[in-house]
Amino acid sequence: MAPKITLYTSYACPWAHRSQIALRELKLAFQTEIIDLKVPRTAEYLAINPRGLVPALVYNDEVLTESAIVSQFLVDAHPSHLEKTSSEPGGALQRARINFFVDTYFSKINSLSYPALKAARGEEKEKAAKTLGDAIVKEIEPLLKDAGPFFGGSERLTLAEVQTASFVIRLLSFGKVDILLPPSFLPALEKDAPNFWKWANALTKEESVTYIWDEKKVTEGTITRLGLNKQV
Repeated sequence: MAPKITLYTSYACPWAHRSQIALRELKLAFQTEIIDLKVPRTAEYLAINPRGLVPALVYNDEVLTESAIVSQFLVDAHPSHLEKTSSEPGGALQRARINFFVDTYFSKINSLSYPALKAARGEEKEKAAKTLGDAIVKEIEPLLKDAGPFFGGSERLTLAEVQTASFVIRLLSFGKVDILLPPSFLPALEKDAPNFWKWANALTKEESVTYIWDEKKVTEGTITRLGLNKQV
């Protein structure tokens, strides 16, 4: 019997976007409840997730929170192309490599994204963006040497993409807007990180990644949230 799934989410949130990608890629039917992150959470939602964050997943009668945990649970509960089980041949090693890739992205790359986005235009932003780009070249580029086009030589998305694609698609989109990232950022990535560039552009064409994606709305919302519209 198919599980009854409700996802409490916000389309503006990259963390919640991860769960959307997992559910869509697994072809699981689910109900969506949108949480407005600009206003205080309702008592009803706090009863589901006392932290007030998104996503929250109600799976039959169980509530799961925290985006990485939600995505991992879905992949474990519904074995698929996204990741092997640990008992399959090569499964434990694949899982370790995916975990290392995701950890590297968030510990070495994502932490540099926001300083680059928030930096003042000009020399400060160029310097912060170069630091971010250099980290991608050093830390992520070697891990994608066998991407085919996805992680580990896969022709389809893996859990590595499920956990990172919502941030990567934003990075490429923000690179088109000079108030967020300088015009030099994307050309430098294409030149210096060809593995990353090919991988990133491939994942942004996947329907499970893009079906809720509104580039204009997210970009404008990010500019407003960071207070960068005051620089215009």
